[in-house]
Amino acid sequence: MISLVEVSHAFRGRAGAVEALAEVDLEIGEGEFVAVIGRSGCGKSTLLRLIAGLITPSSGRVRVDGVMVTRPRPDVAMLFQQPALLPWRSVRDNVLLPAEILRLPRPAYAERAQELIETVGLAGFEKRLPHELSGGMQQRAALCRALLHRPRVLLMDEPFSALDALTREELAGELQRIHMDLRPTTVFVTHSIQEAVLLADRVVVLSPRPGQVRKIVEIAIPRPRSFGHNAHLEEVTEHVAELHELLLT
Repeated sequence: MISLVEVSHAFRGRAGAVEALAEVDLEIGEGEFVAVIGRSGCGKSTLLRLIAGLITPSSGRVRVDGVMVTRPRPDVAMLFQQPALLPWRSVRDNVLLPAEILRLPRPAYAERAQELIETVGLAGFEKRLPHELSGGMQQRAALCRALLHRPRVLLMDEPFSALDALTREELAGELQRIHMDLRPTTVFVTHSIQEAVLLADRVVVLSPRPGQVRKIVEIAIPRPRSFGHNAHLEEVTEHVAELHELLLT
């Protein structure tokens, strides 16, 4: 579904070029959930923006569904660290925004929006404005907005990092359940090793800048997963320890 072949990217400024990524090769299958971790500045967010078509690589090729990425695609949605809800629009109207932008039939997507709102636990808050919601509720609304038009690819750039630990864990659980139901191809950037292990089929570990694929770790743990007491706690702990070691060495 997603293919990166020898992808490099450098940002150029007055002080010279800063190489963010160098010769990244990565294949992501349809319906797969891949987490990307690495030290700050290793190019994780740059990788997402290349897949999204927000920037173009300095060299190499990025393809989605076999088509070269040269601009943003309507079947690729992106969720950022900040919810970026429009402050004058209600929860329902924020969720429906992609239908307006893509000129999709509002009545049909209004039903879809309500289903998503209920799925993430925001029923009863449809008419509230963003400032009336907690940070976690705002991010739930942003997730609904990203999923409204059933994107084939969902790109997530540290979407839970600004939230408190409990809300972050709750939202990670919600995302796991949504992915199991809807199966969008998902690339999830995070600084949290625990989050990566909880959510991903594979975890891509990037080296320090310029980012290169240092290792890809398979997470073959049955879903649903949790960090509580369960039959797979030992496997979760082993993967967390392995990823910690990779980042520290």
